[in-house]
Amino acid sequence: MNKFMDWLQNVLMPPLAKAGNNKYLVSIRNGLVLTLPAVISGSIFLIIANIPIPAWSNFMKPYMGAMGVAVNGSFGIISLLAAIGIGYELAKALELDAINGAGLSTMAFIVASFNSKYTLDTANFASSGLFTAIVCSFISVLILNLFVKKNWVIKLPNGVPAAVSQSFVSLIPGFLVLLLFWGLRVPLHFDINLFVQSIFHPLLFAMNSLPGIMFYTLLVSVLWVAGIHGDMTLEGISDPIFLQFLTANGIAYAHHQTIPYLTSSGFSSLFVNVGGTGATIMLVFWMLSSKSKAYRELGKVAFPGALFEINEPVIFGFPIVMNPITLIPFIVIPQILTVLTYILMSVHLIRPAVMMVPWTMPPIIGPLMATGWDWRAGVWSAIELVIAGAIYYPFFKVAEKQMVAQEASEA
Repeated sequence: MNKFMDWLQNVLMPPLAKAGNNKYLVSIRNGLVLTLPAVISGSIFLIIANIPIPAWSNFMKPYMGAMGVAVNGSFGIISLLAAIGIGYELAKALELDAINGAGLSTMAFIVASFNSKYTLDTANFASSGLFTAIVCSFISVLILNLFVKKNWVIKLPNGVPAAVSQSFVSLIPGFLVLLLFWGLRVPLHFDINLFVQSIFHPLLFAMNSLPGIMFYTLLVSVLWVAGIHGDMTLEGISDPIFLQFLTANGIAYAHHQTIPYLTSSGFSSLFVNVGGTGATIMLVFWMLSSKSKAYRELGKVAFPGALFEINEPVIFGFPIVMNPITLIPFIVIPQILTVLTYILMSVHLIRPAVMMVPWTMPPIIGPLMATGWDWRAGVWSAIELVIAGAIYYPFFKVAEKQMVAQEASEA
């Protein structure tokens, strides 16, 4: 066990921690925050339009087209919002004018979204263009960064307002960005969006597969065991994928089509990390009635947060970090829940997530809402709590025995 812990700390963790702090991945993670209000707002319209009550469904039938405007106007522009947000965040990280970065990124993405008939294809503004938005943002901001750092920009006198002066700073790099993307799309007839999608397609396929989502879940758990925020470290890589899955699911659900993706946003946060990463809410539950005074007090402090998926008090207070006793259930439980949830969704016993709900939603309620009021998702969430509690119990009792003995010796 000591050798395993040393390997985690000295071999696996350093490169992963470095990747988690990479300014490009951080800019993706922070930039995608701009899409959340749109996706959550669109999900609210989906929830309202699809409440599974016959009288309500009959009442809503004449208004489904009108409700669809809100869905398409939110889910249908997440890639455009991502281009704005990522360009802004990356420019800020590189100490450039953030508005200029957002503007150039958006321009590049829009030019890349024209089709072969020179007509703007707004279908790319939805989830299918998300990776294109990331690539366009990176290229545009890096060109801006090169010109600013080399001082190849137009500088106006000091008396000119800052907003006007900054706009001229981006004039030359902005023209080059426009020329580059226009040249690729128009004279060369190069479909940028199709090319980017073909590159990332294997990654999308892998993350929607059982082995892929199991590996992702394992990596999150192992990072947490080593004291690194696993979910946040991998967000820059995973969020664009899971968000693309969710928007595709949401649009399919709104049009009463087959739901295409099982592991959309909400799969991990609501079905696997029930009550927090590692399903630690059940560890908190056992602490509430513990023979150890320390565990009882920690349980009282941690329980309100655990109801809303916040489990840092448990991870660092129990602790789970570098604790051989809790390492096994903390890693094994998410794997079991991942496999079982994936199977239940693949055989259509549970609807995959089709709506964005905050990851802080309590167990049972969160899965119920995310799946479009699929009551089976709520039942399965309750069963997951029982499974997690049963697995945690023997390991908790071992830890409790040690803690009680320690408290007795201190007394």
